[in-house]
Amino acid sequence: MTFPSFSAGQIELFFLILLRISVIVAMIPILGDRTTPARVKGGLAILITILVFPFVERPAAAADDLFNLGLSMAGEVFVGIILGFAGRLLFEGIQLAGQLVGFQMGFSIVNVIDPVTSGQVSIIAEFQYLLAGLLFLAVDGHHMMIQAISESYRVLPVLGFHVTGDLMQHLVALSRDMFVIAAKISAPIVAALMFANIGLGLVARTVPQINIFIVGFPLQIAIGLIGVGVTLPLFLHLAAGLFSNLPAQMGLLLRAM
Repeated sequence: MTFPSFSAGQIELFFLILLRISVIVAMIPILGDRTTPARVKGGLAILITILVFPFVERPAAAADDLFNLGLSMAGEVFVGIILGFAGRLLFEGIQLAGQLVGFQMGFSIVNVIDPVTSGQVSIIAEFQYLLAGLLFLAVDGHHMMIQAISESYRVLPVLGFHVTGDLMQHLVALSRDMFVIAAKISAPIVAALMFANIGLGLVARTVPQINIFIVGFPLQIAIGLIGVGVTLPLFLHLAAGLFSNLPAQMGLLLRAM
């Protein structure tokens, strides 16, 4: 029985591919969360690398010393970080929307521990984050991410990373879109709660005998929960559209690099 022999260039190419894929898998939503075991993430990265490796050509200008090899590795890490960052920002925008709604409802101290970030977040934010995660899997978002990994080597080959002005513009636009997503999702509920606060303020001025604090807190919670339930179809529609547009966003980033 003979074992296949690999040249030094093939081994170097394999580890460069593994480096990019490992960073992407570690950062993408759901699969890259802390709740996913490290063995699962590592095994998935190695499996995807083995499947992609035969179709990736070794660049002509390969790294011939340790310094160039370090630069090559840093470039592949940056590619993985940027692609994973694009997917992560969508979930951060959804979670930010839940934070805004929870704050307006008076849930600013009703926090739970987020297992992903190990930080305290509003219970509404955690609910919307988990719902978005289920929707991400329902629309085959994880398959889109794996497909984007394989397509990244067609658009941006190994050692092809460059920092450009277009890349910076796309990253700034993605960061801006996080706040736009949060505003779109939370706007109806925040507006309803704002009008409720205005009404309570008018009642407090016209009928000072009413203890507005006792009436206001349950009313705000009720309006907020009803608003979350009523706007749930809108939330699902917006989130599904964002997840469907994710491969196009990653394509723009790859071409910008």
